[in-house]
Amino acid sequence: MKGCPLRCLWCHNPEGLSPSVQLQYFKEGCIGCKLCGSRESLADAEKCPTETLKVCGKEMGIDELIVEIKKDCMFYAEGGGVTFSGGECLMQADFVAEALSRIKALGIHTVIDTSGYAKWSELEKTLQHCDLYLYDVKCITPTTHKQCTGVDNKLILDNLKRLSKEGKDIWIRVPVIPDFNDRAEEMTKIADFVTTLSFVKQVTLMPYHSLGASKYETLGMEYKYDTSKKVSESALNSFRKIFIERNIELK
Repeated sequence: MKGCPLRCLWCHNPEGLSPSVQLQYFKEGCIGCKLCGSRESLADAEKCPTETLKVCGKEMGIDELIVEIKKDCMFYAEGGGVTFSGGECLMQADFVAEALSRIKALGIHTVIDTSGYAKWSELEKTLQHCDLYLYDVKCITPTTHKQCTGVDNKLILDNLKRLSKEGKDIWIRVPVIPDFNDRAEEMTKIADFVTTLSFVKQVTLMPYHSLGASKYETLGMEYKYDTSKKVSESALNSFRKIFIERNIELK
């Protein structure tokens, strides 16, 4: 789902930030035919013979979505299912809630992948028909969170507490980002917070990578994070130990 209220400096999916349909221009494949004209309208993409100019995003109704989902039913039998992510899928909570209801009626496992930055009333709409929540916890320190994502984390953490009390299965993902949360102090705060929650089935530490950086140029955007920064394996192992010491399941 397109649209996200956060602006994480390291975002790997810039195509999901805007809720609008966008054009992506992959200049490496351009043959200079100039059929696309200004490269500013969606119609220009239809003229491109090499698909160097592509439309990013598509408006879709629930009936159309269900048709697409049914095409993949053969893959859902062995523990598969449907995941709504983004961007932030809860920005379109009414659509997602109705779609979840329709999908569950088909006997398909459902998942929401969320930053948690939404009104509880929006998250609440999805509870009845969502089996599992993939929930990002980027850091606990409020000032650090706002500095690097553009938003405060109080709403995110409060929603996670409420979600835990609802008895829904939760997988927590922690992006490990250089110069943001790659410190034992911050990881300890995250691990301690996790121990206060119920129904957390696992935690995954996800080290920073720069694979999404090249997308920015295709969208006419600037990637401002330093791609040379890495998280060492030794640092990751020390962070994993913090969670293991608290009997938190890591994946």
